[in-house]
Order: sequence, then structure tokens, then C-alpha cells
Amino acid sequence: MGETGVRPRHEELLAAAVRLFRRKGYHDTSMQDLAEAVGVQRGSLYHYIEAKEDLLWEIMDRAMRRLLDAVEPVAASSAPASEKLRRAVEAHLSVAAAHRDELTVLHVELKSLSPARRQRMLALRDRYEGLFRAIVAEGVQRGEFRPLDPKTVGLALLGACNWFTTWFRPEGPLSFQDFARAFADLFLLGLVGGRERQGG
Repeated sequence: MGETGVRPRHEELLAAAVRLFRRKGYHDTSMQDLAEAVGVQRGSLYHYIEAKEDLLWEIMDRAMRRLLDAVEPVAASSAPASEKLRRAVEAHLSVAAAHRDELTVLHVELKSLSPARRQRMLALRDRYEGLFRAIVAEGVQRGEFRPLDPKTVGLALLGACNWFTTWFRPEGPLSFQDFARAFADLFLLGLVGGRERQGG
């Protein structure tokens, strides 16, 4: 019975935390700020969370798992590496466009987690980055891509994708699909363009 009433308010609190952490930063957001955002007394927040960091962890964990759920099936598919890369970039930007604030909090506030939780989040991030490295490594191994370092390429690609959340505007002239195509084109030009010129 209680769960029916608690979860909607918990989700409302999470949404408020996302907005406030994105706008003010985690450390500059107080429990009073959170209470006012959802229209409850500060003491009532402890019915839903034990500490402010619990909200930060849940926001970041959800964001990271959304990315993993979107890209893991792409990485596991039997498509050529170049197609996997295109689809992985589009999957990432699809999540980023739909959850811009959550992903911004994920990237900016990692340092604000306690050491134990930071290590857990770093493990999830490494798992995610490993998907892109594996796609590049597969392309190199199969001769689709030039022999570039998969870790370097993966970090460069994800650096571009991660900053997308800070400047993308849904109301702008270009969709996330447009940006996904542009990002993939740029990186594939570096991965396969030289090989094509050498072969031509």
C-alpha cells in the first residue's frame, strides 16, 4: 500500500534533484532546496532517502545503465564494425538527447560520490567505454579500420558524445540523428578513409 504513494514522490524528488544538480551543482544544492522543489518539509525527505548522495547515486546509476542498455546490444550484434560504430553513436546520442540533464550530472559530478560509490561507477564507465574500444578493435582486426589504438579512438569518440549534452538543443535545426551521422562520418573517415585512399 505504502509503495504506491512513495514511488511517485520519490520519482518527483529524483527529477527535482536532476534539475538542481545540473543548475546549481551537487554541493551547492541543499536538502532545503530539494524539499522546496517538491513542496515538502525538509524532514519529510528522509521518508524517501537516507542522504543527499543517495539521489546522486541513483541519478548516475540510471543514466549509466540507460547507456549500457542502449549500446550493449549493438556491440554484441553481427554487423560490420563500421555499422556497429554508427549505431552505437546514434544509440548514445539518443539517450543523451532524451536525458540531457541526467547525463550531464553523470559526467560532471563523478568526483562528488563517496570513494566506494565512485569506484562502482568507474567500473560501470569502464564497461561502457569497453564497448566502443571493442568495436574499434574488431574493425582493426578484420581489416575494416586502419591499425589505430582502440583505447585512443574510443576515448576521443566518447569525449565528443559526452559533451553533446552541454550544447544540444532539441528545438535546434539539427536532430540528434543528424549529429550522430556527422560524428560517425568524422570518425569513420579517420578509421577507414586513409585505407580507402591507399587502396584507390
